[in-house]
Amino acid sequence: MKHLLKFIVLIVTFIIPFLSVGQLDKKEKKIVQSVDQHEKEALELLEKAVNINSGTMNFEGVQEVGRLFKSELDKLGFETRLTSGEAYGRAGHLVATHKGKPGLKLLLIGHLDTVFELDSPFQNSSMENDSVMKAPGVADMKGGDVIIILAMQALKDAGVLENISVEIVMTGDEEKSGAPIELSKKDLVDAAERADVALGFENGDGDPETIVVARRGSAGWKLEVTGNAAHSSQVFSEKVGVGAIYETSRILNEFYTELSKEENLTFNPGFILGGTTVDLKEDGTGGSALGKTNVVAQSAISKGDIRAVSPEQLERAKQTMLKIVSENYPETEAKLSFDEGGYPPLARTEGNNQLLKYYDKISQDLGFGEVYPVNPRNAGAADISFTAGHVEMAVDGLGLSGADDHTINETGNINMVGVQAKRAAILMYRLSKMENFKKK
Repeated sequence: MKHLLKFIVLIVTFIIPFLSVGQLDKKEKKIVQSVDQHEKEALELLEKAVNINSGTMNFEGVQEVGRLFKSELDKLGFETRLTSGEAYGRAGHLVATHKGKPGLKLLLIGHLDTVFELDSPFQNSSMENDSVMKAPGVADMKGGDVIIILAMQALKDAGVLENISVEIVMTGDEEKSGAPIELSKKDLVDAAERADVALGFENGDGDPETIVVARRGSAGWKLEVTGNAAHSSQVFSEKVGVGAIYETSRILNEFYTELSKEENLTFNPGFILGGTTVDLKEDGTGGSALGKTNVVAQSAISKGDIRAVSPEQLERAKQTMLKIVSENYPETEAKLSFDEGGYPPLARTEGNNQLLKYYDKISQDLGFGEVYPVNPRNAGAADISFTAGHVEMAVDGLGLSGADDHTINETGNINMVGVQAKRAAILMYRLSKMENFKKK
C-alpha cells in the first residue's frame, strides 16, 4: 500500500502536468521554452527594479523605473515614450506600442510607482527563502511589469507577436493619482478606446489560482453639517435643536443601517471634525476643530469614500445617501457632495467571464491547475477600471502573486514569474487566433 501511494503521488506530481502540456500547439510550446530560457534575466530585471525607489511623489525614481522598462521594450521592437506628468502633478507614464497585422488589439496595463516614498524605511530587497522576495513594490506591481516584458519576449521568440497589436501603458501615479484625474488617466483611456481586450498585471488577491473579473470603483464624499451654536443647557430645545454633531451621527448611522448589508458596497467615513469651529486642511486629509463641552456644536465635517461594483450600484447608493442627508434633525442643515473623477467600477461582464474561461483552460493545459474569480471585496480599485465600457473584455490580477502589499512586509513569490508569463502569453496568442478578432 505504501508503494502504491508513492506511485500515485508520482503520477499526480509529474506525469499529469506533462500530459496537460501535450495539449499545447507548436507555437505555444515555443512560448513556454522562451519563458524558461529568459526567466533568469527577468528575475534579475525585477531585482533591479524593486531596488529603485519609485514612490509616487519621487518623480526622478518613477522616471528611472520607466527608463529601465523602456529599454527592455525597445529591444523587443516596441515604439516607446515617457510622457510628461506636469499637467497633473506627477512623473508621467511609460507608453509602448507594437503594431501587428490587422486583428487583435491588446492593452496591457502596469504601473511604475509604489506607495513607498523616500522617507519609508522599506527601500531594498531581500530573499526570505528560495521562493519569496521581500521588496518594495515586488507584487504591487513591478513583478507584473516584468511579467509583461517576459510575455512579450516569448511571443516574439515564438514568431506570433507580429500578428498582434499591443499597447502597453505603465502609469506613474496608480498609487496616488494626479489631478485632474481626466488628464492623469488620459493615455490609459485613449489606449482602451483603441483596444479590444485589456489585461491588467496587478497582483489580484495574492492567490495565483485567481484573477480579477470585477473591481469596485472608488469615489470620495464630503458631508458638511451646520447647527445653532448655543449654551449646552438649551440643546434639544425648539429654538436650538440638536447641533451639528448629533446630526452628523444620525446621518452616518443611517448610512450604515440602510446600506451596510448590500453585497460589494462599502462606504467609510475616514474622519470627522466637529465643534464650534472646524478648519479643514487644504488637501482634505484632516484638520482641526475647536469647541467647549458646554456649547452646542455649530459645524461638523466628515470625509470618506464609497466603493461599488457597478455604476448602477454606485448611483443607487448615492441616491439613498442623499435622501438620508435631506431628512434633517430640527434646526440643522446638511450637504453631501461627491468628488468628481475617482476610479470607476469594472463590472463583471460576459466578456470578462469569457476571458476567465479562456485563462482557466490555458492554466489547465499548462498543468498549473484551475483559476477562479476573485471576490470583488478582495480587490481594490486599479487602473484596469478606466477601461470599463471601452473594451469588449477585461481582466486583472495577471501579475505576480504576493502578500502584505502596501506594507513594509510586502513579498512576492518569484517562482510564479514564469508561470504567470506563460499563462498570459498563451492567452494573448489564443485570442489572436479567434475569428471575431481576425476579422477586425
